[in-house]
Amino acid sequence: MSGRALDICTDRSADELRRLARRQADPAASARMYAIANALDGMSRAEAARLAGMERQVLRDAVVRYNAEGLDGLHDRPRSGRKPRLTEAERTGLAKLITDGPDVEASGLSAWTLADLCAEIKARWDKTLHPASLSRVVRKLGFSRQKARQVHSQSSREAQDAFQKGGFKRRSMQHAQLVQTSV
Repeated sequence: MSGRALDICTDRSADELRRLARRQADPAASARMYAIANALDGMSRAEAARLAGMERQVLRDAVVRYNAEGLDGLHDRPRSGRKPRLTEAERTGLAKLITDGPDVEASGLSAWTLADLCAEIKARWDKTLHPASLSRVVRKLGFSRQKARQVHSQSSREAQDAFQKGGFKRRSMQHAQLVQTSV
């Protein structure tokens, strides 16, 4: 059950299409160019498609687009995707909200969590987002996930400075000396 042969526009030779395919940055368009070049060389549609790593119907669709639009028709068309839940102004406001941090006296929060940000978005803009969805939005805004280090309430600044200046190294050296003397 083979269909009627589809004529291919012959304004470019098979060799020229292969040369263009080698230089093509878009791998899908490159594969379509190779498949059309194979078909121009006289291969069957099925064999030309198989060698380019596609189905015969995909090759047929590529030939139709190539005949109508030329090489531009071999590139993927842009996809619209889902409309963002937050508007540009709301995303800008969210970025400012994150950089300013929470109001400690009003909210009792010392740092934002995704759940807290979701609640704040609901209160400000009456929009509901799941924390996982908000995580993607926050990453697209250029923020990364960071955790605040906990500080013990009775820790002293001098002990922290001593530790950072190599207090730990001195203790390990003392331990190494103790081990050597005991052997």
